[in-house]
Amino acid sequence: DTGSSGLWVISSNCNNTDILSSNLPLYPQDSPSFKPSTLDATLLYGDSHTETHAFGRIGQDSINLAGLHFGGQYLAAINNTNTSVAETGSVGIFGLGFPLNRCIFGYILKQYISSSSFQCNMVQRVPCLSICPWSASRRQKCTVPQFSRGYSTAFSPRFEWITRPSRTSNIDEVSSMTSRALASYSSQGPLLVRLIELNRLSVPGFTVSLQRNSVDKGSGNMGLLSIGEFPPELDEEDFNWVPLRHYLPSQGGLHPPNDTPNETYPISWEVYLDDVYLDGHKLPRSNLSSPGTALSTLVDTGNSLLRGPPDTVSHIYHILNRGPAETFPCDTPHMLAFEIGGRLFPVDPRDFISQAFESQVELCTANLVDTDVPVLSEGGYLYNWSLGVPFVKSVITSFYYGNITRPSMEPPRIGFKSTVPLDAGERLRQLLSRLRERERKFGILCF
Repeated sequence: DTGSSGLWVISSNCNNTDILSSNLPLYPQDSPSFKPSTLDATLLYGDSHTETHAFGRIGQDSINLAGLHFGGQYLAAINNTNTSVAETGSVGIFGLGFPLNRCIFGYILKQYISSSSFQCNMVQRVPCLSICPWSASRRQKCTVPQFSRGYSTAFSPRFEWITRPSRTSNIDEVSSMTSRALASYSSQGPLLVRLIELNRLSVPGFTVSLQRNSVDKGSGNMGLLSIGEFPPELDEEDFNWVPLRHYLPSQGGLHPPNDTPNETYPISWEVYLDDVYLDGHKLPRSNLSSPGTALSTLVDTGNSLLRGPPDTVSHIYHILNRGPAETFPCDTPHMLAFEIGGRLFPVDPRDFISQAFESQVELCTANLVDTDVPVLSEGGYLYNWSLGVPFVKSVITSFYYGNITRPSMEPPRIGFKSTVPLDAGERLRQLLSRLRERERKFGILCF
């Protein structure tokens, strides 16, 4: 999940009977290798339109991944979740984001830096995880935040105890806190960040491609996660690289250390957008974002849809449907494209749509919904779009951390390689023709 940074697995103590009755290999929380902490994790995913969660105990264990072995990694052993990971045959989420987008790191870091008592409001506004001591007396104060405000505002990273540890703190004290936070990445950070900081990977990054599992299933990319090197037959020159968005201290980012006073840091895999196009026509910019907010997007493999500003999404549906309805003819291919770094990256028409009704393939709906609008004055995430699975299926994406503690020396970036064929629209029409023939012969009609 490139939209978060935590690592969690469903444990054998899970109270979901459907999961317990499945054949999934649940994590043995009672294993002697698991070293539990005194922390209770409440992980929240999505935006104000979605409220998925995962609750459990935080601890440490050894991790084996693709031939890599690493000890002392913090993770959450989940005993209650309403996420759909189990339905896919998976038992958890592997967060691939930056440390500042990981609240397990936030709490452990505060313990590492200071012996001061934990304050619940430190993590009330973090995007996917708030953490409270494993104590009935404190749990009442650390309830799950309500989605009464926008996701990008209400759950944005807040490290005020680093950026402003006390009212009397001077700039040197704040910078010193940042330096200590960065120094902890190798021991307290997310798994890939630790591997990079300890020089365990030849390339400080990973590459993702997702296979098509509906609408012309089996065509398109091979499903692949390549860690520490580029995939076979690909190298750095095959990608169109763009820098990440960095956040200033006034926007919720880290204050730079004393020795690098001009340093800025990214919070997530967020890049700037030049423009957005539908069927070759440039779409108008949203009128809902704060003035001065640059157009940007999160690239999120953990998001199953395309999410955009409500007024832009409404405008797209009006064009698709020529009216207020949310369905449109399946056999009219549409190309939603995002201009990034001066190049267009379209979503394959086959990935843009879903079957509206199981009984027929005449009407479709777009894999597109609206999301919360960034509010510049309130701090928090500033991206307008979140490009999830439909977009990631249409590209091969390489995520390059660069120098995590000194980004100016080797900036973080994302590389995109489009895999949408020129005749993607015609391939969709051919698929629909084959489906109608299958229905005529066998009575089966499903993407």
